[in-house]
Amino acid sequence: MDRVSQRSAWLRNIIIIPWLLPGVVVALLWMWMLDNRLGIVNAFLNSIGIPSQPFLGSVDQVIPSIALINIWRYAGYTSILLFAGLKTIPQQLYDAASIDGADGVRQFWNITLPLLRPVLAFVLITHIIGSFQIFDTIAVTSGGGPVRASQVLYWYIYEFAFVRFNMGYATAIATVLFVALVGVTLIQMRFFRANNADLADFS
Repeated sequence: MDRVSQRSAWLRNIIIIPWLLPGVVVALLWMWMLDNRLGIVNAFLNSIGIPSQPFLGSVDQVIPSIALINIWRYAGYTSILLFAGLKTIPQQLYDAASIDGADGVRQFWNITLPLLRPVLAFVLITHIIGSFQIFDTIAVTSGGGPVRASQVLYWYIYEFAFVRFNMGYATAIATVLFVALVGVTLIQMRFFRANNADLADFS
């Protein structure tokens, strides 16, 4: 049992490493890996018969590429949060459900998902807010290009504030973004009932 726990701890330590790395380091790493001439990703694609892809240099592929980079970076963090949420669910509930004849699917929908709802709400809210705050990855990998294809809202605010020096317009956009994120957060918390846990219903 101790060996299993040690292996689990080592696995958690490994998958959390991308989240602990600075965003600039992650962006540089993937910029080199996705290089259309020397990148290891294209080298692998060529080895299986797929031609090299432009990835960060393509109008159609730059946003999906940046999205995958950030998914890779935060996957471990999300997994740790979900793992911690799962550990708070009492094993007795699953044992009782098994005695009552509930299979794994029914246990997931009737026990795991309801009791994991506060964690899921937290993960969803933080990730949606984080998706509007992507800046370092774009600044390092694409610089808002090609042809402004990766000019997300944060980059738009940055350009107006520090390139065009139009602080008033940039501040207005930032304020609207703040209000929108607060509204989205409140709606999600109400929809998921994030402040209420279902564990009391099982006691």
